[in-house]
Amino acid sequence: MGPLSSVKVLEIAGIGPGPMCAMLLADLGAEVIRIDRLQASNLGIIKDPKKDVLMRGRRSIAVDLKSPEGIETVLKLVEQSDVITEGFRPGVMERLGLGPDVCLARNPKLIYGRMTGWGQYGPLAQSAGHDINYISITGALNSFGREGEAPVPPLNLVGDFGGGALYLAMGILAGVIEAKSSGKGQVVDCAMTDGSASLMGMFYGMKGMGKWSEDRGTNLLDGGSHFYNVYKTKDDNFVSIGSIESKFYRELLEKTGLIDDASLPKQMDGNGWGLMKEKLTAIFLTKTRSEWCDIMEGSDVCFAPILNLEESIKHPHNVARETFVEIGGISQPAPAPRFDRTPSDVPKPASAPGEDTEAVLSDWGFDADAIKALIDSKAVKQI
Repeated sequence: MGPLSSVKVLEIAGIGPGPMCAMLLADLGAEVIRIDRLQASNLGIIKDPKKDVLMRGRRSIAVDLKSPEGIETVLKLVEQSDVITEGFRPGVMERLGLGPDVCLARNPKLIYGRMTGWGQYGPLAQSAGHDINYISITGALNSFGREGEAPVPPLNLVGDFGGGALYLAMGILAGVIEAKSSGKGQVVDCAMTDGSASLMGMFYGMKGMGKWSEDRGTNLLDGGSHFYNVYKTKDDNFVSIGSIESKFYRELLEKTGLIDDASLPKQMDGNGWGLMKEKLTAIFLTKTRSEWCDIMEGSDVCFAPILNLEESIKHPHNVARETFVEIGGISQPAPAPRFDRTPSDVPKPASAPGEDTEAVLSDWGFDADAIKALIDSKAVKQI
């Protein structure tokens, strides 16, 4: 099921954006095999995979990547794959004997997806880091937060998942498409710094036009304006307003009872934004979130209640679209986007490291004697 049902992917197990990218590919139907390190599974440091949404939808084999037999096993799988993904620091895969040159020699059509924070080269390439660091040097983190306050980390959505996993998935798919015409594979160097910088493209453009201030929390889209903001309600919940266009703004004024106030400043007069925030803050505190939903939800105000995770699962719109599914007893986001002719199937829960070793090797052409020899030599493990 899914539009990528003919694509075969090897995922060298890692953390963060690597698993997210593999999940996206698996959600769209690709056969993704996760290669877990034998040492990690033996140490028992892997958390319960059945509850790890990012690990869903693919089978796992446990391989000793420090043994020649283990490396050769991976290379035999590489020969049959369209894609391999890894998320180590530059040079680690080469030292293991699984670098791009070796893998492409075994499979010239292979797309070799590399996920790092800083990229394969540059002064910081060998430095440790996390999402918060990667989005710090691209102008992204500095743009989140209220006026006069410190930047606020936006979860790890911008670096790990937006600038990382999604860009790697896009790069991989572009590589697979190109390889169909050229017959040649290539390396995809996906850096979270590059991806998060790309996500900031519109704001660099606005800055270049003189329409974006470096003072966070003072701009149209960063909490500076009153009509693109969040407000607290009477019951200590919150709602969001995004009435940017003039006709939507007029409806906001109508539904908040401000439409007939001739003293109001013009919508785009930044000098009046502070005053309007005060007015709307007071107004939204007069009713509960539910009452504001009754007044505004479904209108052209551009309104939505701000929901927590549990509430999001139960929102009528999400229920109607089946935005969330239950897999293995865990409510989680369904595969996205949607396809009308090749719809994605509901993913299966994640496998424990090494749970599918024998089945995967058999399906990929290893005979029973070869599999037994690999298990006996401890190059691979079936749990």
